[in-house]
Amino acid sequence: MSESVASGRPRPAIWQRLLPWAITAICFFFLYRYVQRAAARQGLDVVAYMAQVVEAVRWGPWLALMIPYSLLYLVVDTLVLWRVINWFNAPVRYLDVVPVRASAYIISIVNEQIGKGAIALYMNRRHRIPGWEVGSSMLFIMFCEIYYLLSWATLGWLIARDELPAEFDLIPWIAAGAAAVFVAFIAFFKGRLGQGVALRERPIFRAFRLAAPWQYLAILVLRSPAMLAAVGVYTAAAHLFGMEVSLRQMLGYLPVIFFGAAAPTPMRAVAVTLWVVLFPSHAGQASIYGFVQHNFFLFFNAAIGLIFLRRAYRELFESESPAAG
Repeated sequence: MSESVASGRPRPAIWQRLLPWAITAICFFFLYRYVQRAAARQGLDVVAYMAQVVEAVRWGPWLALMIPYSLLYLVVDTLVLWRVINWFNAPVRYLDVVPVRASAYIISIVNEQIGKGAIALYMNRRHRIPGWEVGSSMLFIMFCEIYYLLSWATLGWLIARDELPAEFDLIPWIAAGAAAVFVAFIAFFKGRLGQGVALRERPIFRAFRLAAPWQYLAILVLRSPAMLAAVGVYTAAAHLFGMEVSLRQMLGYLPVIFFGAAAPTPMRAVAVTLWVVLFPSHAGQASIYGFVQHNFFLFFNAAIGLIFLRRAYRELFESESPAAG
């Protein structure tokens, strides 16, 4: 008996299973064609061209940028999780949140949303927070992340609009639509608009019923040091790869790319490919840069998670033992 039949869920249609792979394949074919044309202009084949690009990168200074940035990201990400749990669920110490936040990065290699689900499970078992309540807090964090990235993308567009591709002119329209949605969202969960509607009272929306408008803004502010650091780090890293880009341009590019990378695969492939579109005259450098920046961050965070995994595992199962009761 298949897993889907045993669980009572129908198997996804074959096109749904193949679509992510198809989009990923298209992205990498697109990337290959860009690189192939750049190599041909220099009279090289793709392998020789890419070897030349990799050899030119200053890897030591690059690591000196990326490792502290990844550690800072963990500090900020944990701060957001700790703050939301203390607002809506139960008093938990910051240092008690670090192991599970770091360990969840391992799962986030596959899907960030699944990683947050693992955090919810941990908080439920370790701290006895009802599953639906902590799940609601994770949903609140994901909702705020969307507005956080969109807010920074809008600011970047306002600062560097003349230096950005014309396609980025969609950003203010998206932001205006998102602002209208946010106003309606607050009116539904905090105002009269949603009174008597069963949807509003569901446990999964508990955090939204409790949240005040200033708390959404607070999450944006708490996350912002990570974005400011990322703009500086990614700009400096681009220079190490031989790509010229200003802080103003990076402020316009990076939030949009982060927004794509935060979505489940295959959008990560789209986000990596976008660097080549932004830097077509440096196709080889941009392709390596996009691939390495994204994957180093992902896998280095997972490596940090491995350091904390034993503690998180021990705390999780000690909480289920009779002595912990």
